[in-house]
Formats: sequence, structure tokens, C-alpha cells
Amino acid sequence: LFWSAIKTKFIFLGCSISAFKATDSSRGLNVLFVVVDDLRPALGSYGDPLVRSPNIDQLASRSMVFQNAFAQQAVCAPSRVSFLTGRRPDSTRLYDFNSYWRTHAGNFTTLPQYFKENGYITMSIGKVFHPGISSNHSDDYPYSWSFPAFHPSSEKYENTKVCKGKDGKLHANLICPVEVAEMPEATLPDIQSTEEAIHLLKSLQGIKRKFFLAVGYHKPHIPFRYPRKFLKLYPLENVTLAPDPAVPKKLPSVAYNPWTDLRRREDVAAFNLSFPYGPIPEHFQRKIRQSYFASVSYVDTLVGKLLNALDEAELSHNTMVVFTADHGWSLGEHGEWAKYSNFDVATRVPLMFYVPGVTTPISYPGQKLFPFIDPFAQDSCSGLPGKPKEIVELVSLFPTLAELVGLAVPPACPQPSFHVPLCSEGKSLAQYFPSSSGEKKNHGSKRKETPVAFSQYPRPGDIPAPNSDLPLLQDIRVMGYSIRTDDCRCTVWFGFNPNNFTVDVKDIHGGELYFEKSDPNEDHNRYNEFLRGFPLPKRCPLVDCLKLGVNSVNLC
Repeated sequence: LFWSAIKTKFIFLGCSISAFKATDSSRGLNVLFVVVDDLRPALGSYGDPLVRSPNIDQLASRSMVFQNAFAQQAVCAPSRVSFLTGRRPDSTRLYDFNSYWRTHAGNFTTLPQYFKENGYITMSIGKVFHPGISSNHSDDYPYSWSFPAFHPSSEKYENTKVCKGKDGKLHANLICPVEVAEMPEATLPDIQSTEEAIHLLKSLQGIKRKFFLAVGYHKPHIPFRYPRKFLKLYPLENVTLAPDPAVPKKLPSVAYNPWTDLRRREDVAAFNLSFPYGPIPEHFQRKIRQSYFASVSYVDTLVGKLLNALDEAELSHNTMVVFTADHGWSLGEHGEWAKYSNFDVATRVPLMFYVPGVTTPISYPGQKLFPFIDPFAQDSCSGLPGKPKEIVELVSLFPTLAELVGLAVPPACPQPSFHVPLCSEGKSLAQYFPSSSGEKKNHGSKRKETPVAFSQYPRPGDIPAPNSDLPLLQDIRVMGYSIRTDDCRCTVWFGFNPNNFTVDVKDIHGGELYFEKSDPNEDHNRYNEFLRGFPLPKRCPLVDCLKLGVNSVNLC
């Protein structure tokens, strides 16, 4: 019914959608923007030896793949609002789920809104903006989208009692492999989103106006509700524990997240774990990791069907595909089972761009670039050598997409920028892409800057509490600012005033310093040694900035 209504609008507006106001976009590329919820780079194309993700890996083989991309806050709503507005959380002033940036911070132009204002039809399917107050209960329609966003009808069952237990009763469990036919409405949300996206791609085949289609997948976000058959890909005896399952000895207590949302699930609550550090039994740790990987393979099949539909609609030759996630997720590393931190496992995400004629040779309409691959029949890729390893940020998505399709790149934001509707706090990544001739773009003789990524996370206090993972704005008392370079990650936890959004740089609640070359899992905190004069790697220059204290990471 949803897309039937849209098709009716297409008919009334004319085949060329000529009634849409904006500049002509006929010379640019379409955009298919795919965002996955809670997906760390657990993919074959990122070197994961266990995970089967052949369809995403196939996309990666035709894409520019960034190996070190980082989110700006490891929680859904703040991260999505950040990369969809091109502003950091300190500018959107969204650290929880309970404010709308247009009224709370500034009337910022969003990525899809910018494309819409430049002649694109913009459409949202599934979880793109986080639903609720943070997107004005409308997914920011009509600003960002040409039509109201589509949400699967089965979303409402995500946290209900649909998991069949050994007792024969239904439970609200963390681990919830299911028979799809037995689910309410005999489907799952991500299946519905994929079906709707495929239907829409078919209807867009004859439309002359360019489109920006965003598709958001729920999994592998908890609960792990996915088709049971995907468990077969991951026999429990093949699933290992995290390499560092213990809480680091020198981790400041303010940095730890006690994964409260997992503790509320019936199957986890049954263990009666001690709060906040009580470890999950090892056999159940393996089951969590098994279900996370199974959820990833489930999403991979849906992405494969979506990309195959792009081929079938003869749109893959003129449609850029962007694939990413809102943040990562800890699978037992540091004794944590969630996002909600500044560690690499929580902030690092996959990021890839398929750009016709740039990342692959120019193709022709109807050429099959993305045939569906059955993960039960084929293993994943084992990594893609030669891809950019520079540190990049999701806040750079906005200017990058604009430049790649030929739109004017939003200017850099001044400080402060609350009064500026259109600007970006990220930098375009187009410099890393080859030109259509295959040569890397030449950006002149600019001074080479050390690539860095900024992330941050709020806490209600120094000691892990039931609201440490998701404190409400009025409860935030500490803000952890983190800088990631090639060689190190440095995080300093400053006092924070939620009433005026200020940081007290003299009020330091803890610090972390990890040397990535010798300690890639970020287990050995060297911050106190650094304060005593321990020598730094050459490419750790911004640690001094945090040591001295700053009012905003942007000033670094």
C-alpha cells in the first residue's frame, strides 16, 4: 500500500517528476545508501576469518573500502543524526534519544535534504534516522524526504515475547533464532524493508529524475532475532571467545559500560550476574558471538538481494552504493557486550563506496555487477589488500557524497555553527578515490595533515550505574572525548554541565592512552605513564591537546 501510494503520486506528477522543485540532477549519479545497525567490521572483506558475508564482500570488491572509519558516538540516534547532518554530537547537542536538532540546536540541513534541494527524489526505508523524538517522530519528513519514511509493520514485535524457550513458552530473550513463518505477520522487519526497497527500485527504473534511496537494516542490533537456518553457518565449536574477555586492570571506572540492556533480556537475567562487572558464563558468551555472526550473515543475504535488484532494474551502472553502519559493538572485548564506549570495537565501522566508472570500469545498462551469492554455498573474501587505511570519520559522509555526485561541497563549519544551516564538520574523502581515468585525484601541494577521528561518550558519573550506558541529557556529568590516530587512541573524561553544554577542562575524571601498533585490542592503558613523561609515538601529536584540556574537540 505504501509504495502503491507513491506510484500514484508519480503518475500525478508525471513520468519525469517534473513537479519537483530543484536544480536539474540528470547528470549526476543515483545514490543507494545502506546503513546497518550495530555492525562492527565483522566481514570477510575486512579480514574476519569466520564470518560469511559474500554479498557485502562482492560489493567491497567493486568499491573503495575504508579500513579505519569511525563513528562520532557509539549509540544509534546521536551517531545517525551526526553523519546525516555532517555535525558532531557537540553541535547537534544530541547525546541521548530525546531531542530534535532543528529545535534543540540549529536548523541544520541534512544529507538527504541537500540532495532533495538539488533535484533528487529522496526516500527512506527502515531504520535510517532513529525513530522517535530525535527525528521529530517523522524521520525528519518533509525536510529530508520526498515522501513519508517507510517502516516495516513487524518492527513493533522486536522486543516482545516471540522467542520460544525450552519450556515451550514465549520469552523476550537476547538470543532468538526463529522460524520466520511462525513469527507475527510471518515475516521479520529487515525482510519487509528489503522487499519494499526492491519494489521501489523496480518502479524507479523508468523515472528520469535522480534518486537518493536510504535503506536501514535493524540487525545485528539486539535482540538477535534472525532466521534459525543461519546458525548452521557457525557451529558453536568453531566460535571462539573474545581475545581479551577481562576488564583491563588500568581501565578507569568511568570508561566501562555495564551493558544494562543485555541484562534486561530474560535469558541473560536468568544468570543473576553481579553488577557491573560480573562475567557472562563462557558457554553463553559463545552463543552471543554465534548469534551476532549469524545475524550478520542474515543481513548479508538481504543486502545481496537488494543489490541484485539494482542490477535487475538496470540501475547499477548509474547508481552509487554506500554501505556503512552507525557504530560497532563489543563481543566480550574488555568484558563488555554492547556499544556505549570509545573503544575501537564500539566506534569502528565498515565503510565502502561503489562509484560507477570510478571504483569500477564504466558499465552498461543491464550488466550484472551484483549477482546474488548464497552464503551457504560460498565462503567470504579473506580481505582486500591495498584499500585506504587512513583514519576517517562518518561525519565526512555528507561532503563526500556531495562531491562524488558532482554537487557543491558544503563549506566547512565555523565555530560555533549553530546559526549556519548548511556546512560540514567533516572533510570530503573524495581525495582517496581515483578519477574516471583510474588515477588518484590530485589535490595540489596541501600540507599533509595527520588523519584523526574524534569520538565521544557521556556518563552520569565515575562509577558504573544502571544508566551509565544511556544517560539522559540532564543526568550527564562526565564526557569522554577520544582522539584516534594511526598510532594511538587517547581518551580524557572531563566534567560536563548539561544545562549549558560546557566542559570543565580542569575537572578530569580519568584518562586512557593505547598504542595501536603494540596494543591493537586497546587493553593496556598507558595514560598515567604518559603523564609521568613516557615518550609518545611520532604520530600521537593530539594527545598533548587533550592533556592540556580543550573546550571542544573541534578546537584541536
